[in-house]
Amino acid sequence: QDRQQPVQLSSPQGAIMSGASSSSSSSSSSAPKSPGKRREIDVMKLMMSDYDVTLVDDNPADMFVIFHGPADSPYAGGSWKVHVELPDGYPYKSPSIGFCNRLFHPNVDEMSGSVCLDVINQTWSPMFDLLNVFEVFLPQLLLYPNAADPLNGEAAALLLREPEQYKAKIREYVAKYGQAAATAGSDDSDSEGGGESGDESSNGASTSGSASSSGAAAS
Repeated sequence: QDRQQPVQLSSPQGAIMSGASSSSSSSSSSAPKSPGKRREIDVMKLMMSDYDVTLVDDNPADMFVIFHGPADSPYAGGSWKVHVELPDGYPYKSPSIGFCNRLFHPNVDEMSGSVCLDVINQTWSPMFDLLNVFEVFLPQLLLYPNAADPLNGEAAALLLREPEQYKAKIREYVAKYGQAAATAGSDDSDSEGGGESGDESSNGASTSGSASSSGAAAS
């Protein structure tokens, strides 16, 4: 398969942080909790939400989550299987996030599924939780790409030069690859929960707190 050289894009930090602070103020308890207890609480909140969450071998630190594209965007109608790994130091250390099925976006590496996002890579705070990731950070990433610092050079160039073609390419990828929700039901009946198929992009390079930094500020 033809895979594009990594390139990076950023989302406007202010929009992400303000959206997260309002969300986490209602979702996080003011009382401090141990990392292990906080991990269990955050995973339980995600599982009780509208997201389809599958734990790998019943491990609350390793899971797959079905993420739907934001409405009123070229990603609307698409769904992606996202691999989430929580380090021992969570929530003081950021989660690792990686898309399993292909996504056309300047800040997502098409081959590995890794994500270039400041709030995950550099400015993560224990105030944030997994609901912030799926309700605020990832939707903002898709809505506000940053072509100045890309992981997918082709997507960044197309966004800058031919924005209508860029949107058409996104919709093409959504139709071809972005249908994880449609296959999740059949996968549940044949598999035990953790494994992902070899046809989907490798998940080995999920974004983590120590991953490549995205230094450029969003314009």
